[in-house]
Amino acid sequence: MLLYTDVISQDEIVSDAFDMKLVDDIVYEIDSKMITIKEGEVDIGANASAEEASEDLDDGAQTVNNVVHSFRLQSTSFDKKGYLAYLKDYMKSVKAYLTSNHPDRVAAFEKGAQAFAKKIVTNFKDYEFYTGESMNPEGMVMLLNYREDGVTPYFIVWKDGLKE
Repeated sequence: MLLYTDVISQDEIVSDAFDMKLVDDIVYEIDSKMITIKEGEVDIGANASAEEASEDLDDGAQTVNNVVHSFRLQSTSFDKKGYLAYLKDYMKSVKAYLTSNHPDRVAAFEKGAQAFAKKIVTNFKDYEFYTGESMNPEGMVMLLNYREDGVTPYFIVWKDGLKE
């Protein structure tokens, strides 16, 4: 199993145990789902058996996003102006990382990131924002959105902001 960490904060962000799809060679879309967890019990997202399916949420049970839960992501919020300021600084940090570690990716990152950032800003109201466990303000902010069905959650993460 591959574990991906944020190149800036070093927080664990995701693993390849989740369905990850590369989009425009610049971001990954990571499918997630809502799971129910209870104290001392782990729900791996499998279908419940017939008798378990009839049980209601017990005391202490809660429904959480499996990616948020697995990587202890922290919810945060932005207004559009604040997000753009954050994104500008984050992109500079990732570019510096790439220049030192993967200089062949710099041009593709700059071009792709600028185009994808425009998509984010256009649909800004559709996103929820999450940071890694350390809540490092300079680290990656993951974007949570929902598929066309309005129920299926997925995350967007910057490909070049991750290392295996």
